[in-house]
Amino acid sequence: MENTEHGEERGKVRNSPFQIKLPLFISLALVVGVLIGATTFSPSTNNPQGTAKSYLKFRDILSYIDRDYVDTVDIEELADYGITKMLEKLDPHTSYIPADEMAMARSYLEGDFEGIGVEFNIFKDTIYVISPLSGGPSEAAGIQAGDKIVKVDGETVAGIEINNEGVFKRLRGPKGSKVNLGIIRKGNKKPLSITIVRSKIPTYSVDVSYMVNDKVGYIKVSRFSATTFEEFKKALTELKQKGMQQLVLDLRGNPGGYMDHAIRMADELIAGEKMIVYTDGKGEKYDSETFANTKGDFEKGPVIVLLDEGSASASEIVAGALQDNDRALIVGRRSFGKGLVQMPIPLNDGSELRLTISRYYTPSGRSIQKPYTGKPEEYQQDILNRYENGEYFHPDSSLFVDSLKYKTAKGRAVYGGGGIMPDVFVPRDTMALTQYLSQLYNNNILREYSLNYYRDNRKALEKMTFDKFNKDFVVSDKMLQDIVQMATKAGVEYNAAEYNRSKELIRNNLKAFIARSLYGNKGFFPVLHEQDEEFQKALKHFNQAQRLAKGGA
Repeated sequence: MENTEHGEERGKVRNSPFQIKLPLFISLALVVGVLIGATTFSPSTNNPQGTAKSYLKFRDILSYIDRDYVDTVDIEELADYGITKMLEKLDPHTSYIPADEMAMARSYLEGDFEGIGVEFNIFKDTIYVISPLSGGPSEAAGIQAGDKIVKVDGETVAGIEINNEGVFKRLRGPKGSKVNLGIIRKGNKKPLSITIVRSKIPTYSVDVSYMVNDKVGYIKVSRFSATTFEEFKKALTELKQKGMQQLVLDLRGNPGGYMDHAIRMADELIAGEKMIVYTDGKGEKYDSETFANTKGDFEKGPVIVLLDEGSASASEIVAGALQDNDRALIVGRRSFGKGLVQMPIPLNDGSELRLTISRYYTPSGRSIQKPYTGKPEEYQQDILNRYENGEYFHPDSSLFVDSLKYKTAKGRAVYGGGGIMPDVFVPRDTMALTQYLSQLYNNNILREYSLNYYRDNRKALEKMTFDKFNKDFVVSDKMLQDIVQMATKAGVEYNAAEYNRSKELIRNNLKAFIARSLYGNKGFFPVLHEQDEEFQKALKHFNQAQRLAKGGA
């Protein structure tokens, strides 16, 4: 798993094992959710006597424990635990975030952060630099891909079981402050000492946008953060200037975020004053209806949205609005099914309650929220259950019943029951996803090999344009054999049958990683998409998307 030091999860790439992290999808969707802004929040209650009585009971129990319990107890930690368990009785997305975890929770949705600007991976208890962020202070200081960070300000950080949060605390800091890194670099006998002046580092939620061919543009959105709409708008404008007539909007693995950015994105693609989403809460306080109201930059050309089981909340608002208004063809698999809206409520100790205040519905009336029984473990196992029940390979027939049938604006049948159902189902391709390939990723073999190859051949590679690289560069059989040997030395047992099944995917992924070192995401994703069945399937359905764009069903 790759990260930048503000906590952004990177590398959610289909058809490679580091993308299939089911707990990651679940945890991000649970924590991020769909958030709405709240400037004030006044606690009120329909049962003041019951609330007061319960509060006094909770206070008294904590007081007795603090005063009389046989062992010393951290009362604040105990209270946090009690609050968390209490909220589990409500719904899976109401959550309590302790004060010391707020910085991490907020950073996922912020548009920038202050730090050294490096993307990293923790492997074998060591911090590996994946790449310095372009234009950031690490790049200027000479940090290179493949460097190992072993000391921060004289403190050893290798071999201490450091986690992501530990890295963030050490590398992040106010703009203008300095941090000294101890670096081990291949080819250097002695560790390097590099001092970096921290700066403001912009982060991006639009991972990449590029022209697939002379007509089709592609935009991948990884989350809905504070800058998502502006990034999306910029990407859309640039693609239109390059001649885009058809759009692939990739929301796979996008766990959501800010609701208003999802609404504005949908509005860019929907003409007129059609409904985008509505919410329904207790009474009328949090009820709302939202309609398209601006002239968007791409209201007529055909649109295909890529969706999968990792697409949640704000992603589902966009997909549901486009599907129900017959504006886009949805390709992929059923989305996560997160249709509850959270209000962030700051508490006096710096912690935060994210309280579910309403449900959201697509224009046709579908609630996107999947069913939950009040048992958190069952809810969290849903994605795994889909896999075990075979839904990744064929649609779940139990969800296509009359009681779950709704109609789009033009009368097409769509289905509720939890998540957005695709118009074109694409099964997950697991033929090439062998245990052997998983072991290559788990042992960082492909990433490490690609970094070494890039460093050893940098001068020759950097003379090539991406188009020339993509056309002419070939991952040779000799390179693949080097991978096998490297894996064997790392303790990965060779399995000929599994290797042969995964061989072309290994070849593709290795080329993509090398392209990423050379050209960033604009090199990485186009190469990866050559082996991406969902992406390739989408390109074949623009005739159907065109009929929708012209008003057909």
